[in-house]
Amino acid sequence: MKKVLSVLFISLLVLSLAACGGTTQETSSNSGSNSSNSNSGEASSDYPTKPITVVAPSGAGGGWDLTARAVAKVFGETKLVDQTITVENKPGGGGAVFLAEYATQDTKNPYKLFISSPPILINNLKKEGNSPFGYKDTTPLAQLTKDYGAIVVNADSPYNDLASLLEAIKNDPTKITAAGGSSPGSMDHLIAVLPAFKYGVDPKQVKYVSYDGGGEAIAALLGGNADFIATDASSVGEYLKAGKVRVLAVTSTERLAGDLAEVPTLKEAGVDADFTIWRGIFGPKEMTDAEQAYWEEKLTELSTNESWLKELEANGWESEFKSSDDFNSFLENQEQVITELLTALGMQK
Repeated sequence: MKKVLSVLFISLLVLSLAACGGTTQETSSNSGSNSSNSNSGEASSDYPTKPITVVAPSGAGGGWDLTARAVAKVFGETKLVDQTITVENKPGGGGAVFLAEYATQDTKNPYKLFISSPPILINNLKKEGNSPFGYKDTTPLAQLTKDYGAIVVNADSPYNDLASLLEAIKNDPTKITAAGGSSPGSMDHLIAVLPAFKYGVDPKQVKYVSYDGGGEAIAALLGGNADFIATDASSVGEYLKAGKVRVLAVTSTERLAGDLAEVPTLKEAGVDADFTIWRGIFGPKEMTDAEQAYWEEKLTELSTNESWLKELEANGWESEFKSSDDFNSFLENQEQVITELLTALGMQK
């Protein structure tokens, strides 16, 4: 069933591309065992010898940013990594702008890592708005978490539940503006159109405006520039507690814990669908075997560290750890599914 839903999600993505002619604003990968893309020389035994940067290819406040900061925080507090780790935001094109720079200028820089999620695949495989770079231009180090999408409205919105919002979209899609922190055709856009599609609305008719990251999308919602946003469920808890927003539904298969415990799933709200967002950490393509081995060890330790588990709980994330080899195999499989569908529809790059 999940594979069928995955295909549905990708097909929705493809269908929604045609509607994305408007402005698109937003805001690195071979397996560690793939020796053909690793430097033959070993890194010095004392790697790392200087501070490390973890890039969130988006603006502040979204899932990539929060994940990068959680990783840096736990590594720093636990001293699992001796060197200082800082977080840098590099928004633009759903991660495509950063990746273009990273894949051409930082191929041998093991001191710059980055966080990404499904857009690293989608942006590279779609024909329209295609990124020439993808996960094969990086080294996937580990999958860390899984999250879910959320449909969110302002606290004073006239839409008290998902059904009322979907009915308004169905009656006149031009009057309802959706927003998200990723470019048209990417994750937030897909989450935004999925409920409408299942409700009988042509996803190409859903009006979607993109921003540089989830934080800016929420700001647009609070500022009255959007009727609803599609974003990561983990990023809305503080706004919900502050009484600034109302969460109409989450895309998990079961209700979430914590701040969103009272929020219905899509299925409970009358939409038979779900959507999972994975997040992982990547390094440059030409990492040495020693550098990859270092991060294999440290990220495995991170995945079971008590401080990290507390971060997962605090952010509403679920642990979904895959080591470098497993993560790379997972990405290869996901790429095949997306490529096959886009080819069948004549929309592959």
